[in-house]
Amino acid sequence: QVQLVESGGGLVQPGGSLRLSCAASGSIFSIYAMGWYRQAPGKQRELVANIISGGSTNYADSVKGRFTISRDNAKNTVYLQMNSLKPEDTAVYYCNAETEGEGGYWGQGTQVTISS
Repeated sequence: QVQLVESGGGLVQPGGSLRLSCAASGSIFSIYAMGWYRQAPGKQRELVANIISGGSTNYADSVKGRFTISRDNAKNTVYLQMNSLKPEDTAVYYCNAETEGEGGYWGQGTQVTISS
């Protein structure tokens, strides 16, 4: 199994920045992709960004140019640097890990609120 622990959410004004962290533990050798999803009230959970084991990344169109996903393999941690935040970025952000043979795992979620 894989355990994911998120941190870094909070309240920030529009135009501000936040960095989310997701530390993985357990069967990390089976992970081939990690990413961030978000879910706003009344909306479906959506992919924000992910990073595949080879290093390729994918971003939602709404965050391209503002968010950057990265990873530190030594720390088994994935980061989401969020800049130029907008009120519409307000959501619960969830870390996700996809594994070979064990399916997907989710973190507990961290609230990100963009408001003046």
